[in-house]
Amino acid sequence: SKQTGDIKWTLKEGVCVSACFLPDPNDGSLYVLGGKRKEGLMKLPFTIPELVQSSPCRSSDGVLYTGKKQDTWFVVDPQTGEKQTSLSTSSSDSICPSAPLLFIGRTEYMITMYDTKTQELRWNATYNDYSAPLYDDKKYEYKMSHFASSGDGLVVTVDRDTGEVLWMQKFDSPVAGFYLWSQDSLRRAPHLTVSTETLRYLTFTAENTQSHTMKQLTIPTLYVGKTDSHLYASTSLVHQGVAIVPKGLTLARIEGPITAGVTMGNGRPECEITPSTDVKYPPGSSSSLQNQWLLIGHHEVPPSAHTTMLRDFPENLQRSGYVIPPQGSGSSFRSASHPVSPMHSDQTDVVEVGKISFSPAEVLGHGTEGTFVFRGHFDSRRVAVKRILPECVEFAEREVQLLRESDEHPNVIRYFCTERDRQFTYIAIELCAATLQQYVEDPSCPYSDLNPVSLLDQTMCGLNHLHSLNIVHRDLKPRNILLSLPGALGRVRAVISDFGLCKKLPDGRHSFSLRSGIPGTEGWIAPELLINAPKGNPTSAVDIFSAGCVFYYVTSKGQHPFGDTLRRQANILSGIYNLDHFMEDIHEDVIGRDLIERMISAEPETRPSAASILKHPFFWSPEKQLQFFQDVSDRIEKEPADSAIVARLENSGRSVVRTNWRMHISAPLQADLRKFRTYKGNSVRDLLRALRNKKHHYHELPPEVQTALGEVPDGFVAYFTSRFPRLLLHTHSALSICAPERLFHPYYHHP
Repeated sequence: SKQTGDIKWTLKEGVCVSACFLPDPNDGSLYVLGGKRKEGLMKLPFTIPELVQSSPCRSSDGVLYTGKKQDTWFVVDPQTGEKQTSLSTSSSDSICPSAPLLFIGRTEYMITMYDTKTQELRWNATYNDYSAPLYDDKKYEYKMSHFASSGDGLVVTVDRDTGEVLWMQKFDSPVAGFYLWSQDSLRRAPHLTVSTETLRYLTFTAENTQSHTMKQLTIPTLYVGKTDSHLYASTSLVHQGVAIVPKGLTLARIEGPITAGVTMGNGRPECEITPSTDVKYPPGSSSSLQNQWLLIGHHEVPPSAHTTMLRDFPENLQRSGYVIPPQGSGSSFRSASHPVSPMHSDQTDVVEVGKISFSPAEVLGHGTEGTFVFRGHFDSRRVAVKRILPECVEFAEREVQLLRESDEHPNVIRYFCTERDRQFTYIAIELCAATLQQYVEDPSCPYSDLNPVSLLDQTMCGLNHLHSLNIVHRDLKPRNILLSLPGALGRVRAVISDFGLCKKLPDGRHSFSLRSGIPGTEGWIAPELLINAPKGNPTSAVDIFSAGCVFYYVTSKGQHPFGDTLRRQANILSGIYNLDHFMEDIHEDVIGRDLIERMISAEPETRPSAASILKHPFFWSPEKQLQFFQDVSDRIEKEPADSAIVARLENSGRSVVRTNWRMHISAPLQADLRKFRTYKGNSVRDLLRALRNKKHHYHELPPEVQTALGEVPDGFVAYFTSRFPRLLLHTHSALSICAPERLFHPYYHHP
């Protein structure tokens, strides 16, 4: 009843069941206790509906997700609550003609998680969402504000204008949402979830709930509660004075008495039943909570857990469960779209630690494991300051060690110094202007006019440097490749950053184990890191795979070879890729496709090394292409027609010369060629010979031929490669048997 809060009727629903994880009944968010280093409560970066929307999917730790979404309409008599019928995809009964009727639309999200390593079901969870638009405040002038207790079923409803308590009710379980019967459907009313203590304080102590006491509701917390059947978590506001469990707090067990000392006395047992000193865990908890206690009560808002299970979800996915604060004249909350933040926006104090200083308000970004990056200074130099939690200090020290080893290269981010205080470790590194992702996706990026091939070349130079030091990066992606601030000459460099997942291989070793988990970011992880029975331990080829995905992302202006975000990692596992951005009759695209297909090969041993990628024609200037064509023609000039080199060059040459190359060149050049010698139109060698001869005698050519060929080298090379887009790649592949010869060292990687 809207007037009294009395229960008129009840429609029974199944509960949200989940072990290992704490679900939030408001929006299906998931919280987990602990982790490898017992971090305490952490929020997973996805909700149950998001998991269902993305399934079937597979996480990087070998867990399979299957999801089911079931829509049902309940047709209910609003006066009695009698269910007339249910309508779903599997069943529909006839509706009795009873007016008026209330139509309640419900979506049930069910997710099941199967662990392929242990061959067992990990958990399953269900979340129900009701189809109900927000009550239109302007249209209907809703006069009530609802307050619900996070810990029990206490609800207080007040008059929005006067703050007077209209009614109070204690329901059997905590309230997750308020809905109004409006015509024949439900409308969602705004409400505020607060602690039981806060609700009682507001109701009994304050003069009215819209006065100064409302302004004290500025502390966001996560309430962990327990019903008869399960544990749950819910965001909740509290006032000053309510006890809050600090982040990461874990309690040791209290040792009980030794059983023998209790049960024996005077030589005979005192008890028939042996007492147990084992800790009894509440129903709904599981073995993952062993050695840690989960405290029922208000916790500091937990950090997000680092996981590579899922990344970007569809933007159109409805997030239904935002808690909407009541909007009254005295309320200190501006709107529902501005959730209360624990950090004050006016925080301008500068933190100084040793030689490093930064302003906590100037956040550049945040990484895994609670790491934040701030804009700061080191010895009056502008830097980026990475603030790392104490429990991650081992990772920080390893990252610093690897940076020290590798940062002398211009395409690896520079490291300056490390400082520590009682709370954190701080690393000062080079401040950069943008990420490669911003360069590709943000039209307003100031560096959008930079040459993409040059940036990829620099990225590969940095990666080659790391691999030469036996360092595998293991998390290469557009966000971890940065564009530097302009140097003294205005030059901008591409630099590889974020060494948090790097691995230094011992001398003589070329592979690493996966004992500490699967490194990388979903959608950029090489397939050999995810398959259950790999042929051998992964190698630096994992970086080449990720780099191949980055190459296509840059050259295609934002596409990924393995498709959209949701299906990407599954496509990587099954080897399904699409390079449709590349056209078959464009020289640059033919070259780009060849390199990227090699880099993203499912077989790591067939991927080229970073050093050999740098020698690929993808990076050659027109000048180098022309020099290569000349060197090849000089090298094969005296070769007999049946030699291995000529045979390789002419093999499959028909598609290269497009049956007869003489038919595809301009009339003035055809006429000029006929003056001096006979060229075979079906021969690749003769095409290269004609190209070389015209280059050597360019200045003696008639003006109309020079005009047709264009300027040397750019126009001249483009004249031939635009007509014969496969010529360079084919010639480079055919002449690879000459790679050891000194003449060809500039064109091939020679280990």
